[in-house]
Formats: sequence, structure tokens, C-alpha cells
Amino acid sequence: RLNHLAISLVESLILKMLSVIYKLVQSNTYATKRDIFYCNKGLFGTQRTVDKIIDDICCMLLIPRLNLHLATSKGLIAGDLCYTEVDGTRVNCASNSMGKGFPDLNTRLMVRKLWEFLQIPVFALVDADPYGIEIMCIYKYGSVSMSFEGHRLTVPSIMWLGLLPSDLERLIIPKAALIPLTKTDYNKLASMQKRPYIMSQPLWQREIDIIRNSKMKAEIQSLTALAPDYLTRVYLPNKLHFGGWI
Repeated sequence: RLNHLAISLVESLILKMLSVIYKLVQSNTYATKRDIFYCNKGLFGTQRTVDKIIDDICCMLLIPRLNLHLATSKGLIAGDLCYTEVDGTRVNCASNSMGKGFPDLNTRLMVRKLWEFLQIPVFALVDADPYGIEIMCIYKYGSVSMSFEGHRLTVPSIMWLGLLPSDLERLIIPKAALIPLTKTDYNKLASMQKRPYIMSQPLWQREIDIIRNSKMKAEIQSLTALAPDYLTRVYLPNKLHFGGWI
């Protein structure tokens, strides 16, 4: 009886979500997952429920989330790049002072398109911690929840430019700039090392081992302990010039 009620509830939530999607498509408007949750908070209960139902619908229909007019936008793009939107709007990325690579759908799609159409190398600059490595893995290998869209969202040739755990030793980053690993960090690293794509990357395995053995992690900002502009003046130019990626 309870099982039937649970199935019936899930079906009702899916139908409600399909109704929301239909209205968005018909009106040619877009909404974020968070918008949908707050407009129907009493029905869905949690943001996680909304996320799961949307992923299930995308997987069931084999349609990218963007085609359902559901958008997330946590990334920022900055640099020597201009592009034109479908409606003719010209976007100059040089006007932005900061980029942010949160691996939401739109950001991953943008990185994929830059790699695919411009045929340029793609490097990952992330924190030397479990979550920085996880972000890089999502760009390179995809996420479990969006595995059915992996072929259009991933960049298999991404190279790990930094911040490498081995860089912390090589550059002698002061211990005061490092952060001790937590139990959650240890568990995440152990889980990562069991993944087939990590097991097939001995150089990545070595970097993860360095984090575990040192019991310390670091954010990109830790390089300011060497000099305020060390990242842009020394670290990145040398890495790109001498091929310091894996």
C-alpha cells in the first residue's frame, strides 16, 4: 500500500514538472531549477526532489535540460572572446573581470563548444583539494546524474594544469597557507581512487596520494603566500611555457 502511494506521488510530481516545462516551452521563457522549487515549495518539499525529477525527465525523453527551457547559470566567463547569441546579441567576454567555472550545465556546454569549434587546448585550474579535483573530473568525464548527456558536455582532452598537490611541495608553500584534510575529504579521496577513469591515470593517482599522505589541501589563493601576483605573473606563465600539466 505504502509502495503504491510512493509511486503515485512520484508520478504526480513528474506530471506537475511536465506541466511547468510545457508552459515554459509554449511561452518561450526559461526558469531555473530554483525558481521552480520556490514556486512549488509545498508540493516538491526539497530542492533535491526537483533536481532528481528534472534529471529523470531529461533521461526519459533523451532531451538536454536546456531544450526543456530549464536553465542553471552559476558560471562566469571572462577573457579575449566575443560570441553572438541566437537572437543576434553580441557578447564581449573581455568586459568581465572575473571567471568562475562552477560545472553547471551551461558552463560545461560552453567549454565543450569552445573546445569543439575552436579546436583549442583546455586546461583546468582548480583548488588542490577533493572538490577541486571533482570539478575537473566533471568537465573531463561528466557526472553520474547527467551521464546520458556526456557526449555533448564533456571535454575528454582536458589537462590538469594546477593547482597540483605536488606544486605545494615543489614551491614550498608555507604550512600556514594550507588546510588540514577533514574526514569527509579522506572519504571522498578514497572514493575517487576507486573510479575506473582515475585508476587509468597514474599521474592523477600520484597527485591524490600526495594529498592523502600530506594530510593537507590548498586553495589557489594559497599562492599569494609567495607573492600577491604569483599566480598570474609566475605560476601560470611558467606552467604554460614549460608544459607543467598532466
